[in-house]
Amino acid sequence: MLRECARVLADEMKKRVIIVDTSNEIGGDGDIPHPGIGRSRRMQVRTPALQHAVMIEAVENHMPQVIVIDEIGTELEAAAARTIAERGVQLVATAHGNSLENLLVNPTLNDLLGGIQTVTLSDEEARRRGTQKSVLERKSPPTFDVLVEIHDRDRLAIHQPLAEVVDAALRGTLKPPQMRIRGADGAIIARIAETAPMRTAAVREPLEAPRSRSLHETVSVFPYGVSRNYLEQAISELHVPIRVQNHIEEADLIVTLKNYYRRKDSPLKEAEADGIPIQVLKSNTITQIKNALSRMYQLDTPDPTESALQETLEGISRAKTTNSMVELSPQNAYVRRLQHQLVERHELTARSTGKEPNRRLRIYTTAD
Repeated sequence: MLRECARVLADEMKKRVIIVDTSNEIGGDGDIPHPGIGRSRRMQVRTPALQHAVMIEAVENHMPQVIVIDEIGTELEAAAARTIAERGVQLVATAHGNSLENLLVNPTLNDLLGGIQTVTLSDEEARRRGTQKSVLERKSPPTFDVLVEIHDRDRLAIHQPLAEVVDAALRGTLKPPQMRIRGADGAIIARIAETAPMRTAAVREPLEAPRSRSLHETVSVFPYGVSRNYLEQAISELHVPIRVQNHIEEADLIVTLKNYYRRKDSPLKEAEADGIPIQVLKSNTITQIKNALSRMYQLDTPDPTESALQETLEGISRAKTTNSMVELSPQNAYVRRLQHQLVERHELTARSTGKEPNRRLRIYTTAD
């Protein structure tokens, strides 16, 4: 994907693109560049420790319009990226992390999002905001304007504008990203996610997997290595009957992280010996916790946007089969726009009818 970004910017948008290629994975190893980068130029890095210096050299000596970097992983590289962005050069880069939340809690990489600082508010301001006096705020503008989470090759989550997304996340609310999904026919469907996207499903590695629970059954949970605030927020948003315990021996279920479970810390070993189920998460994020609790209480509900698009596909099929008009269920303006796009891709016609909140689509064939 990164290689194709470089090619499109260099060949189709006619920009001066330089690839800072630390391990030669993008531009290719040897004297002949990889054909996939098009007219992009590459700067090979002698040793990974010098990547930040090569990034600065690229700006100072080669007058690029775009710099492409694979894997920003150190504070020096994050600082170099900020310097490049502030010099007016477009920057395309990757950084390891399962989600936006991972970068926010990563002390090395959160500078890419503007950095995080603790601010003490006055009593009056704290009352106005309805928060504690000490809050987290962004230190400076993010290095990037857009953050893309790669869920898999055909499914992306787009966070933009990034400054607003980060500010909302620091206030405890993750602004829903735009999901872009490529179907089997190559068509792109864009929609706003109803909740924060799940990067990777929770991983279970205990000897006994936690069983499903009824919504009327209260469960005592002890977070071991998992953020208590994240757990409490997930419980509040899902409205599930869970008590967060302060002592592991009082828990019906332990929620922990993969690295803690693999280390077999003594509290976890004792809990397993006592038969207490353990839920293992891959990362310490609200999304992972909510997913685990949703599965435990069997809260999986269909995405309303996807349900509306599925209804549209069924309506298209019915219109073609019966050669007559098909009326869909009422939807909001955003979903109706997606439905219009979907109908047009199938070479049919759609018109909106009715008044809000009952405005809906009618699908017509050419015969209509």
